[in-house]
Amino acid sequence: MSRPPARAIILAAGRGSRLRPLTDTVPKPLVPAGGKPLIEHGLALLKAHGIKDVVINVHHLREKILSELGDGARLGMNLQYSVEEELLDSGGGIRQAAQFMDRHGKPSEENTPLLVLNADVVTDVSLTRLLAEHQRSNASISLVLREDPQAAAYGLFGTDAQGRIRRFLGKGAPAAGLREYMFASVQVLKPEILRKMPLEGAFSTMRGLYPQLFAAGEPFQGFIHRGRWYTSDTPADLQALEAGLPAPWESPSSRKARRRIGPRTPRLPWCLPAEPSPAALSNWGVWWLWTTF
Repeated sequence: MSRPPARAIILAAGRGSRLRPLTDTVPKPLVPAGGKPLIEHGLALLKAHGIKDVVINVHHLREKILSELGDGARLGMNLQYSVEEELLDSGGGIRQAAQFMDRHGKPSEENTPLLVLNADVVTDVSLTRLLAEHQRSNASISLVLREDPQAAAYGLFGTDAQGRIRRFLGKGAPAAGLREYMFASVQVLKPEILRKMPLEGAFSTMRGLYPQLFAAGEPFQGFIHRGRWYTSDTPADLQALEAGLPAPWESPSSRKARRRIGPRTPRLPWCLPAEPSPAALSNWGVWWLWTTF
């Protein structure tokens, strides 16, 4: 399948408050998982689908992210940074990063779709198929959606048989006859959406702009992903992520064998009490950093 063109943004500015105290000293995008920082999983996914030019928005402990990733040459990529002196939330972060692209990119790329990933999500979604479906559906915004037992806690999106989103976070068409999913933190935007964003200040896409656009009739498409997907909001999330990813030294054949046998015993950094105390988590974070980097 040919790869439709796209410009890519990774949202990496958040504080990772639910992972404190670890994230008081380590930016969440650099928290290790599966042998490398969280954000490198997203970068590797982009590169695997032919996207090597990426803008990353940064705020909290940004100097550490810039020091670790640099210009991206180590990863075979071209990385640039949209620095937020004050947090701009998801929508403001996308707007500023896209404006950065417009200033520093090629004029011919200004009408290219924007592919946006969250730095703290690890997934194997096919970005090539996502971009092709976005182009085919003629949607203004395409959201990667997934089934999850806890979907209602995140917010439900209802799609019809063609994948068009008809119910947005509980509002819109009646739920009857629709399949309900949660947003998987990967999306594609037509460039025209940028012109419908507030000109300045912080704002949310999911809690602000997108519900307004949906109510106004803007077409949203759902792209259903049934493969790997992990978030990393809490220590429990990270433990599940680590248990689900192959170890850095693990071959594909041994990975298949382990799937038949069952999950491996978590590696030492994850052997924490079910609800570790702040002191234990802090000590674990220090040990982890010394043994990982």
